[in-house]
Amino acid sequence: MQFSAQQIAGLLNGVIEGNPDVSVSTLSKIEEGVPGSISFLANPVYTQYIYTTKATLVIVNKDFVPTAPVPATMIRVESAAAAFAKLLEMYNQVKLNKTGVSKHAYISESAKVGENIYAGEFAVVSDNARIGNNVKIYPQVYIGDNVVVGDNTTLFAGVKIYSDTKIGSNCIIHSGTVIGSDGFRFEPQNEEGQRKVPQIGNVVIEDDVEIGANCAIDRATLGSTILRKGVKFDNLVHIAHNVEVGENSYLAACNVIAGSTKIGKNCMFSGQVGIVGHLQIADNTIITAQSGISKNITKAGEVYMGSPAFEAGKYRKAYIHFRNLDGLVQRVDKLEKGGTK
Repeated sequence: MQFSAQQIAGLLNGVIEGNPDVSVSTLSKIEEGVPGSISFLANPVYTQYIYTTKATLVIVNKDFVPTAPVPATMIRVESAAAAFAKLLEMYNQVKLNKTGVSKHAYISESAKVGENIYAGEFAVVSDNARIGNNVKIYPQVYIGDNVVVGDNTTLFAGVKIYSDTKIGSNCIIHSGTVIGSDGFRFEPQNEEGQRKVPQIGNVVIEDDVEIGANCAIDRATLGSTILRKGVKFDNLVHIAHNVEVGENSYLAACNVIAGSTKIGKNCMFSGQVGIVGHLQIADNTIITAQSGISKNITKAGEVYMGSPAFEAGKYRKAYIHFRNLDGLVQRVDKLEKGGTK
């Protein structure tokens, strides 16, 4: 699809400086601009490229003052970064605007399907599932019995959703993610080894949740594993049975949360964080990369580091001593040798 400079300026409430009749059909980085593309300049580090870019349109801040001729047509806006983010969102909506049910998809006769859905090749919607309006089900997605999927939710290729899962509206679940697989729970037996404990609960995902690629969200033993409204996961996150993640919490890649742990609202966990089971994590907690949490965090807004983790301020002080440990050992050795003479 092509858009003129005038159309884009209208969408962004911007002012054109240059040829208003040019049109673009793709987006690009300013240093890699090509004819027919639109880019933006927000970071001053990239200012040099606006004088050489081959992009047809460049979005700039209203107060940008060029020091040489700019070959591209410019659109001046309040915030170039925010305006380009809006364009990216619109572009993505157009690109992913798929509708229709493939003849190779299977939808059970007992399933209830809303209006304007998309179901790609070899997608499966099982018995008694309920699918909302404007849902996009990409190829090879499996939706199990009694699953509920809310309006405007997107399930990308290869997502697997086990029975009884409930997914809210405006969610995005990326390829390879499995939701509702059994929690990892076994009971030792005297002579029979380990006996698997049946997992008969489900997973509940509220509205506006995004889950990255290749995540695993286990169903509860009893009750529900819950992701509250606005939760965002990176790729490769594992949530064990009966975990609850509070509203608007963000988990980066390779987080592992053990069973029955409750995470508060507005938490932010960096990559490779591990949390043991049956803990309480307070609201607004920040946990840095590769930290291991082995005890409750009860005070809201704390930052934790290390493994086992503790308060970041104390950790940094302790780390200074750790770095100097070799020198301290040498000094102690000298003192001990001196004391034996």
